Amino acid sequence: MYNWDFASLLQYRSVILAGVWSTVAYTLVIIASGLAVGVLVGLGRVSAGRWLSGSLRCYVELFRCTPVLVQLVWFYYALPVVTGIELSPGLAAVLSLTLYGGAFYSEIVRGGIISIDKGQVEAARAIGMRSAQVMRRVVLPQAFRRMVPPLVSQSIMQLKNTSLLSVLAVPDLLYQGQVIAHDTYRPLEIYSLVAVIYFLLLLPATMFAKRLEARTLGV
Repeated sequence: MYNWDFASLLQYRSVILAGVWSTVAYTLVIIASGLAVGVLVGLGRVSAGRWLSGSLRCYVELFRCTPVLVQLVWFYYALPVVTGIELSPGLAAVLSLTLYGGAFYSEIVRGGIISIDKGQVEAARAIGMRSAQVMRRVVLPQAFRRMVPPLVSQSIMQLKNTSLLSVLAVPDLLYQGQVIAHDTYRPLEIYSLVAVIYFLLLLPATMFAKRLEARTLGV
């Protein structure tokens, strides 16, 4: 029978904590930047001309229909070959996950906007509102409430996606766990601890998302 020894991990608590903070920091950055991209692309797809809207759709479909791990590897290893610009592992990870998340966020934004009854838009225009005013005063306030639950759910997915950063040797929680497993030859203990930490990070966010969804649906 295997002899569990979590005490051997105590000397690595600062390394584990650094991995946790790194994971949280990367998560916040890619959520914020992804949301910014998603809002701009989502608004562009419903407001822009056909050519721009078509170009934005190509971006969305490209990132939604390719695995995020493949995107991470491509941005770090292939993009420098194409552009001649070397990217650090952290920057490549942020750029890749920002564009990946932005594609999904944009569909949430677009879906929220087009879900608003067209009659309200036509009524607002009938009383002399400009398109920007209609969007700002009529559409977005209602659409935002519908967007929040899926936006939170996608943000939770972004937290999960940070576990892939270890592929690029970004010192996140999983990468630090791999280092500790190599040093201690205790992979069961450290990977079990990493799983528990991810669970503790994700559980409150998941419960929050469920409460938001229930409030939105009036349950």
